[in-house]
Formats: sequence, C-alpha cells, structure tokens
Amino acid sequence: MNKPMIPIRQLTDEFGITTRTLRFYEDQGLLTPERNGRNRIFSEGDRTRLKLILRGKRMGFSLAKIRVIIDMYEDKSGELQQLNHLHKNIIEQRQSLMQKLADITESLDELGKVEKGCVDRMRELQVTNTGDAT
Repeated sequence: MNKPMIPIRQLTDEFGITTRTLRFYEDQGLLTPERNGRNRIFSEGDRTRLKLILRGKRMGFSLAKIRVIIDMYEDKSGELQQLNHLHKNIIEQRQSLMQKLADITESLDELGKVEKGCVDRMRELQVTNTGDAT
C-alpha cells in the first residue's frame, strides 16, 4: 500500500515557510524526505515532525531540544521517562520565558520613566523659549 507523499511546495504553503527553511531542517537531520529525482517528497511523518519543529521554535526551544522532543515522540519505549524529561524541559523553558518577561517589563517601565522626563523637559524648554521671545 502506497503512503501519501507531500511535495515540498505543499508543505511550504501549508506552514507558511520557505523551501530554504525545509532544507535547513533536513540538513540538521530533523526531516528526512524521500527524493524523486531532484525533488523532495515528504511523508505524513515529516509533516508531523515539521509541526513539532515549528511549535518548538514558537515556544523558544533550541533545535537541540526540539530534536530530543521529536525523538521522544517517535520512540514509544520508556514513554514515562521521556514524558518526564519533556515536562522538565517545558518547566525550564517556562521559567526562562517568565524571566525574560520580567526583564522586558522592567525595561519598559524604565523607558517610560526616561520618556516622561524627556517630555517634561521638552515642555519646560518650550515654555522658557516662548517666554524669552516676548
């Protein structure tokens, strides 16, 4: 029985990525399309892996961690241990993102204070300059 194969253009259109991105993931060993001459043909498994890769990237995981997640997804032996490992990675990533969020919030607060001081000083200078002109 023939399994359905997906041309590269269909995957790029479906996921809104470039062929260069797909080739990069292939070079990294994350995708393993078959070839029909010079054309890459992807399987449903490749589509699932690509979905996991893109989801992992959106969540801020490195390609190395994404590879571990994909390997765990495909290897059903020791599933509990793998899920524990994945859960640990998720917790670490969440903590990292929360720290980044706190840092960004603090930076935005500081920028707001500096901006307010800047605007206040500009108003003072405008009033002073206007008063000097009369």
